[in-house]
Amino acid sequence: MRRLPVYLLLDTSGSMFGEPIEAVKNGMQVLVSTLRQDPYALETAYLSIITFDSKAQQLTPLTELSAFQQPDLRANGTTALGEALALVAKKADQEVTKTTMEKKGDWKPLVFIMTDGEPTDDLNKGLAEFNKRKWGMVVACAAGAGANTDTLKKITECVVSLDTADSSTIKAFFKWVSASVSAGSMKVEETGSEATTLSELPPPPPEVNIVL
Repeated sequence: MRRLPVYLLLDTSGSMFGEPIEAVKNGMQVLVSTLRQDPYALETAYLSIITFDSKAQQLTPLTELSAFQQPDLRANGTTALGEALALVAKKADQEVTKTTMEKKGDWKPLVFIMTDGEPTDDLNKGLAEFNKRKWGMVVACAAGAGANTDTLKKITECVVSLDTADSSTIKAFFKWVSASVSAGSMKVEETGSEATTLSELPPPPPEVNIVL
């Protein structure tokens, strides 16, 4: 069976402490419970959680939805986004099945990045590694006024922004991510092709602004 890998790269730096990180935890719960009710997603979507603060780490390897257990997220430290990009590239090499002459591998991974600040490490170094891999769709979310959409545009064309990093806004973002994963799962199951642009995803809610 061809899996649809979904990598969530979540900023857990010190500025996310308090309401934002609690909102991310709640948002994750909403995301997983919503996707578990979707037969397409349940069959094809596999989730991995990578967090980045002073360093990047994979808290959850690529896991099927039915077995997914939410990791404990804590906010402290700086914003090693470059390291997170290099790490997701390395993990995708290990976890995503490549297509060979004999059989089709997994679908190209969907990557959702959420950050509330500027990277504090070498973004370009990590980005160079990230760009060597083939991704299905990469969506970067600037949460609140501290995040720079121009920086995120270096990573992907698909950038969205949240005016605030409060609970209702972050929850709206995660709901949209779950709808996007559902749409991606349905598209690969029904048409055998992947979603590659924002226009193929469900329109975001009013709290989530598309950055042009």
